[in-house]
Order: sequence, then C-alpha cells, then structure tokens
Amino acid sequence: MSDNNWNSATKRSPRASGAALWLPRWSEWAIELLIRACGYSAIFFVFAIFLFVLREAAPMLFGKLDFWEFFTSTQWQPSSEVQVRYGIFALLVGTVSVTLLAMAIAVPLGLGAAVFISEFCTGKVKESLKIVIELLAAIPSVVWGFIGVTVLAPLLVELAHAPVGVNLLNGGIILALMSAPVIVSVGEDALKAVPDSYREAGLSLGASKWEIVYRVLFPAAKNGLLAAVLLGVGRAIGETMAVLMVTGHAVQIPTSLMDPVRTLTATIAAELGETVKGGDHYRVLFVIGLVLLGITFVVNLAADLAVKGVRHDDRR
Repeated sequence: MSDNNWNSATKRSPRASGAALWLPRWSEWAIELLIRACGYSAIFFVFAIFLFVLREAAPMLFGKLDFWEFFTSTQWQPSSEVQVRYGIFALLVGTVSVTLLAMAIAVPLGLGAAVFISEFCTGKVKESLKIVIELLAAIPSVVWGFIGVTVLAPLLVELAHAPVGVNLLNGGIILALMSAPVIVSVGEDALKAVPDSYREAGLSLGASKWEIVYRVLFPAAKNGLLAAVLLGVGRAIGETMAVLMVTGHAVQIPTSLMDPVRTLTATIAAELGETVKGGDHYRVLFVIGLVLLGITFVVNLAADLAVKGVRHDDRR
C-alpha cells in the first residue's frame, strides 16, 4: 500500500480519529488540573504556615501575655531571673526605622537606575548592566552582612566618627543595596512595557527625554513602579541575617543614625536556637512571627488598594 493510500485510510478510520481527539482532550485536562493544583497549593501553604505559627504561639496568646506591655514596653528581658519582660516596642521601632532608611536610599537609586537602563542605555552597556544587577540580587544575605561588618563599619567609624560601626545607618545602607536590584528589575520591566507610541507622541510634541520620563513614562508605568517599590519594602522587612550582623543588635529606640538597633527578624534568628522548646520565651518568639505576618499582610493590602486606586483613576 502506498503512503497516500495509508494516510487516507488512517483519516477514514474512526478509531484513529477518536484516539487523535481523545489524546489532546486528556492532556488539556491534565494540564488544567496541574495549574489548578499549583494555584491552590500556594493558598494551602500560606494557611499552613499561619496555622503552624499560631499553634506554637497560642499558649502565650490566650492568658499568659500582657498585650499592652508587649506592644508598648521597651523592656525585652526574656531570660531575666528577676523579672521576665516581653516588650517589643523598641524592636518595632528598630524594624521600621531600618526599613524606612533603606527605602529612602533604595527607591531613588533603584528607580533612577531603572530609568537609565530602560531609556538611556543601548547595546552591550544595557545588557551588561542588567546582568550585573541580576548578580547583585543573587548575592546571599550573609555575604552582604560580611560586607557591612568588614568594609562599611570601619568606614563609618573613620568618616562619620560613629562610636560603633554596626548601627542603624549601616543596616539601612546594606538593606538599600539588597533591595535596589529588585526595584531596578521590576521597574525596568514596567517602563519597558509602556508602548513606544507614548514616547513617539512625546517626541512629536517637542518634549525632551527627561520630560518624557517624568511626564509620560512615570504616569503610564506607575502600577509597575509601585509594585517594584513595595517588593523592595517586603525584602527589607523580611531580611534577617544581614540585619542581625550590621545593626548592632541593641534593644533601644534610636535617636540618631549612629545608634545600634535590633529588628524583629533578627531577634527571632538570634534567640530561637537558645530557647527551651515549649517554654514561654519560645512561644513569644512565635508571637513575634505573627506580628511580622501581620505587618506583611498590611503592606500587601496597602499595595493592593493603592494599585486598585491607581487603576480606578486611570479609568476616569
């Protein structure tokens, strides 16, 4: 039988055509099921983490912990033999101060670098800068901590006459350097997604490159730029090892940039391994974990509301 006759016979065979139809339908069903499982697994893992932390913190949440003292006291003395105190106000202030300082440095630096790469760079220079930024984002946090301790700390002591080199300013600079690559990558993608017709329209009206950037591109890409900034905030809040190494780890409310501070994440990392499993100190550290989850939830909720508000304004 010739090839043409075989192909025509195969086409006329109902069994062959049925198999050809059944296989794509089965594969499509399997892929759809896999995608649904991946989506629901993310929700499951988030709730599982929350329930695990809540289970470990529950004995202190219901009856043992004075919440007023917990959130307003600056006395963190979990191992005191005279009077145990669990006050995280100084830890909260330390976390917020380091994050705000890091964002004050990282947001202008990151957005400026994103604009430079997207609008003012071409060819090999652009590709080289993108590769370098991706490599910066891949540096482990402990390496950034070593840089802060061995390089930045002596510079702060020598140039800024700081009493100690590990302090709030050191932590803010290191966190800014860690958050900036995330802001640059996401911000550059947001600017690149703006249609070229916007740029051409600005040029046809006689606008300069800088006028196109802040009058055309920034308003058009504000959703993506806002997401980039909030991703940087999330990176700064959740960072642990580098902050533990470069902030001085002192429980106090800072009055200047040269004061040592301690953050919530650094407290958990430093003390969890030294506690007795099931003890009050162990449970309180999980309560701090719930506080961090709450802060992260508020940041994400604010981001979602802000993006929805921006989109609503755009529709008007």
